[in-house]
Amino acid sequence: MAPNARLAWDALAERASEPNPFFESWYLLPALRALDPGHEARLLRLNHDGQLAGLMPLVRERSYYGRPLPHLRNWVHANCFLGAPLVANGSEHAFWQALLEWCDGNAGMALFLHLGTMPLDGPLHAALVDVLTLQNRSNGIVFREDRAMLASPLGPDAYLEAALSGKKRKELRRQHTRLAELGELRVVRQDDDANLSRWTEQFLALEASGWKGAAGSALASHQATTALFTEAMAGAAARGKLERLSLELDGQPIAMLASFLTPPGAYSYKTAFDERFARYSPGVLLQRENLAVLDRPDIAWTDSCAAADHPMIDHIWRERRPVGRLSIAIGGKLRRSLFNLILKAAIGRNPAGLTA
Repeated sequence: MAPNARLAWDALAERASEPNPFFESWYLLPALRALDPGHEARLLRLNHDGQLAGLMPLVRERSYYGRPLPHLRNWVHANCFLGAPLVANGSEHAFWQALLEWCDGNAGMALFLHLGTMPLDGPLHAALVDVLTLQNRSNGIVFREDRAMLASPLGPDAYLEAALSGKKRKELRRQHTRLAELGELRVVRQDDDANLSRWTEQFLALEASGWKGAAGSALASHQATTALFTEAMAGAAARGKLERLSLELDGQPIAMLASFLTPPGAYSYKTAFDERFARYSPGVLLQRENLAVLDRPDIAWTDSCAAADHPMIDHIWRERRPVGRLSIAIGGKLRRSLFNLILKAAIGRNPAGLTA
């Protein structure tokens, strides 16, 4: 990619109406290199007044959740936790209009447009609803979930007191005390690139040492995800968008957390803990320290990037962010009529999708 094009991309990310680190250049380009070897995804870009005003990766799919239904969709993967396009503030309506027009004229065999892992609140979703209503274009939310997020005017101590019972807070203090009896216990917080390579290696090893490694789903289990994680850590740190948090025992990490800082929001990207110390809840102790983000004036909210009903984070973070998958009609009358049948079947299997 030409240097000027990447600079324009980075500038767009800074003025986007909703931040999405997973579609920023430092994350998306390594993801494409690692996870799209066939170069099937393409970057759709909206230019307005000589500036890049919108960007989203799009791919043609031959099947739809196991069914032979070709469609267009935003390119997301297992390590991409938000599918929202990067759109300059004020260009939301223009972006959706241009995207839908492009899909209408370039549908090919695709029967509809599918947008995965989309926020179901905020200016992007509001603009999309406006455009779909104005165009009388059939659409539906075929899946939704509410995942934990952190958004409160309270400070860390007050938030923890409101979120957890006195009994649970007492238990956390006891676990911290018992863990500290095993050696020197300290919390290390970094927002620079000092010793980043070593930290990255330690994280990959720590995650792989647990159940994810046994299941083959750890980042280190596959060369592609190892490369993505390593490049993403370096890219985020180079732009001042990475915070690393570690709970160390005698200098060795037993719980680690990598977060992307994209003001006014942040994203808890990856976390891992040493399962040998599970009785002391090191992951929860680390999340207690992570509540310090509430004191940051540049961060108003943090997305957990966790699945709904997560057994740990849902009990600490009390706010929720609605995220879902949308299917949208494209093309001419015949294609749209067929889509209506597909949508009806999808909603029939998941009527809760319409509650958003």
